[in-house]
Amino acid sequence: MVRGIGVFLDRQIRKAAEERPVRWHRDFSSRQAYESSLQPQRERLARMIGAVEPRVTPVTFRTGLSRTEPGGVREVSWPVVDGVFGEGILLTPDCPGNEIRAGIVVIPGVEESSSAFVKAHQDFLERLVGAGCQVLIPTLVNRDSTWSGSTRSGVWTNLPHREWIYRQGFDLGRQLIGYEVQEVMAAVDWFAGRLASSATIGCIGYDDGGRVALYAASLDSRILATLVSGYFGPRESLWREPIDRNVFGLLRDFGDAELATMISPRSLLIEHARVPTIQQPVAVPGRKSCAAPGAWSTRVDAQVAQEVERARVLLTGAPNDWARPILITGPDGEPVDFPSAEAVNQFLDGLRITEIEQNPWKLEAGQPWEDPAAIQARVVRQFESHLQTLLQHVGSNREMTFWKPLAAEPEKVRAELSRKFKEEVIGWFDDPRSPLHPRSRLLERSDRWTKYEVTLEVFPDVFAWGYLLVPRDLAEGEKRPLVVCQHGLEGLPGDVVDRDETSTSWRYYKAFGADLADRGYVVFAPHNPYRGGDAFRELQRKANPLGCSLFSIIGRQHEAILDFLTSQPFVDQGRIGFYGLSYGGKSAMRLPVLEPRYALSICSGDFNEWVWKNTTTDW
Repeated sequence: MVRGIGVFLDRQIRKAAEERPVRWHRDFSSRQAYESSLQPQRERLARMIGAVEPRVTPVTFRTGLSRTEPGGVREVSWPVVDGVFGEGILLTPDCPGNEIRAGIVVIPGVEESSSAFVKAHQDFLERLVGAGCQVLIPTLVNRDSTWSGSTRSGVWTNLPHREWIYRQGFDLGRQLIGYEVQEVMAAVDWFAGRLASSATIGCIGYDDGGRVALYAASLDSRILATLVSGYFGPRESLWREPIDRNVFGLLRDFGDAELATMISPRSLLIEHARVPTIQQPVAVPGRKSCAAPGAWSTRVDAQVAQEVERARVLLTGAPNDWARPILITGPDGEPVDFPSAEAVNQFLDGLRITEIEQNPWKLEAGQPWEDPAAIQARVVRQFESHLQTLLQHVGSNREMTFWKPLAAEPEKVRAELSRKFKEEVIGWFDDPRSPLHPRSRLLERSDRWTKYEVTLEVFPDVFAWGYLLVPRDLAEGEKRPLVVCQHGLEGLPGDVVDRDETSTSWRYYKAFGADLADRGYVVFAPHNPYRGGDAFRELQRKANPLGCSLFSIIGRQHEAILDFLTSQPFVDQGRIGFYGLSYGGKSAMRLPVLEPRYALSICSGDFNEWVWKNTTTDW
């Protein structure tokens, strides 16, 4: 079942890419019209990545340990949103009259601190600053695990810092990428407020920093030139990448090519660069191993070229003088080392800095940088503090968006909330179902009921499966109430009917399905596909970028199950109950919202504040 659902989801990912164009309405009649036509996508993207909180204004930079004279190097921090500050290094040219020609945000890969990036790329940065550009190099959350834990709870994990923050934010509708994009946009606010009107703003990003640059330039049209290095490519395998890149619903609207079209007609350079290989999880002695699988490496040459070409095709119909994405590679399309001279030259051209009068500018040796480990600790903890504060307010938020409207107009609001839960929270595949083609076989007869194994078709490669217990004392034409009895995590249908008191299943389930059948109920024990360790979690990873979840599949399986059961002459269609334990209890809180034929639901061993449990670092 899990393998088949995986095949189905692979097909849905391809289908989403094919159907994406109908969700876009690009108007190439003028630049103003084009910007207006992109606004729905910008709003949708901002919401997806959680870049929704108002930024702090005005933006002021606080200086750190290094030089503070007008030209030189400063370690700085700047406010982004309430409780969140960007941290990094600001390089300022010694320009006559302080006439800075451009402001540039240069975003390193996450494994390189700002100070390490400055040391490793001194020539490149000296060239930008020498050309009259002020350069800001922010610090991103990295993939170490030093701070992924809680002294209060006494639990320390191998979660990379990025996953540690990702897990706290996901159920709150927040993403680390959203905050990082806001950091860039806050820097753009600062540049835009102090540079001369003729000055321009650019953004350069490498590896994960390239992702931030791509998203930031897609959302902020003030960024005139963008260089994305070592990141751009097809995203259909997003589920294989580090989990902090998981964005719910992304692939319905956005691949990298679509994001590129949001930057046009501004300059976008795609540098096919080598990046460090990521292979997670990594065990850390003395820490709980719970990190999600994820891998990343330098993209295949042809894949990068194809995604760039797809972006160009999507811009067919745009005026000829609009910039198209430019791909920069080695001689035969192979990757280059970041940053290549060609990429820097074309980036400065995109900033309209065509006549570069180099000002002598050198980074001083022995710069007194703050300890990068201390900066990383501060950055990780500030995000944690911010998200834990948001968590404290979810109750009051729900009061305004859920309880008060529900009390005012119960039926109308309940219907809308159910729709929103189904389509936006759980997600739903609207594909027509396959004919049921029911198959059954006799498994067991007791003195009170007969047990059958039943399989039903749902979609190609997706089926429903379970055990049906039919009372033996049914009178002709009699209809009985039905109870769907749902197992928990890693369970099987047999667990809810197994009466072997030495078995593990008896310890938890006590054969409650068999007991109900003894009492005269029709019982169906379905298999829900939360089984197989990371195998079923892989399904969740595939479904999330489609705006769906494991329950998007389970919901359609139960739809098929009830279609079959309500067609049986001995089932009372008006008396169908659901009884689930543990993860089955989680099903009991979701499926009856998705499937109104469940007239009664029993949640056992799972009714709780699930968002809080997923998000808190205290429990």
